[in-house]
Amino acid sequence: QVQLVESGGGLVQPGGSLRVSCTVSGGTIFTYGMGWFRQAPGKEREFVGFASRGGIIKYADSVKGRFTISKDFAKSTVYLQMNSLKPEDTAVYYCAAAGVVGVTEKDYAHWGQGTQVTVSS
Repeated sequence: QVQLVESGGGLVQPGGSLRVSCTVSGGTIFTYGMGWFRQAPGKEREFVGFASRGGIIKYADSVKGRFTISKDFAKSTVYLQMNSLKPEDTAVYYCAAAGVVGVTEKDYAHWGQGTQVTVSS
């Protein structure tokens, strides 16, 4: 019974930083590749980035150079560090787990509940 729980969302000013977390229970992140997605109000869910079990990290062009994915294996937690935040980054951020990572929702078997990130003055 794998469960993913996101945390760390909140309100941040444009240009600011925020780190969101995804903790896996009923398993560990050794077992899975981990992806991040986001969904803004009235828009489709979009790929943000992934970190594979083999150490490959990929980011969407919209966040490349600003966002960083990292893992803490002892805590079975994956992080998304978000810097230089823009209003268009406002969304619910979701983590997901997969045997083999990809850039579409269908690649992932397990999903968290999401955490709200709002970028506004």
